[in-house]
Amino acid sequence: MIELQNIDNKTGWLVMKRISIAMTLTLIAGAAVAQNINGPTYNDAGAVNSPTDWRQWIFVGAPLTPNALNGGEAAFPEFHNVYVEPSAFAHYVDTGEWANGTQIAKELTLLHEGDNCDEETGACFEVSGQGYFQGEFSGLELTVKDTERFADEPGGWVYYSFGHKPEPYETTAQAFPTESCNSCHEASADTDFVFTQFYPVLRAVQPKE
Repeated sequence: MIELQNIDNKTGWLVMKRISIAMTLTLIAGAAVAQNINGPTYNDAGAVNSPTDWRQWIFVGAPLTPNALNGGEAAFPEFHNVYVEPSAFAHYVDTGEWANGTQIAKELTLLHEGDNCDEETGACFEVSGQGYFQGEFSGLELTVKDTERFADEPGGWVYYSFGHKPEPYETTAQAFPTESCNSCHEASADTDFVFTQFYPVLRAVQPKE
């Protein structure tokens, strides 16, 4: 606490004014840091531009739901390598919340194939044992949160695909219709439309209550 008992009114007012200004600047700086997110860029038509460095982002996991375990018709039969843009990850670590501008990339890879792989199950026998191994890249998707730009989307989240195919991927993408992705994320994702329940890297940094 600041002692002003021995300071005249004018001097005391100046001291308090300076303290007030300093506190305001500190709060503004803190807010700026909190929202200093490296968000995506968009072209003039409103399409999002593909990130160029997603493989240098924070890798959080690679879920797999192969055809062999889903009646031969899995909705997502590839590995999904998931990366979070570093500034968004840092904000999540600090606050437990996904900030506006958050980017989460999902790169698809086919299952590894070879002479030592079972045609029916898709599993392969390699030096580490029998299991599923990653093959070739087969697509790139992006999730973005922005409650201001996408105010009409549930949670402010939108979902993009730069092609379900080998590289090179498309350089821009338009958002999927709301009903294509948002409803599943809203109903089943643990943390603000993100499936944190499947990513121990994300669970490990969640603030503990």
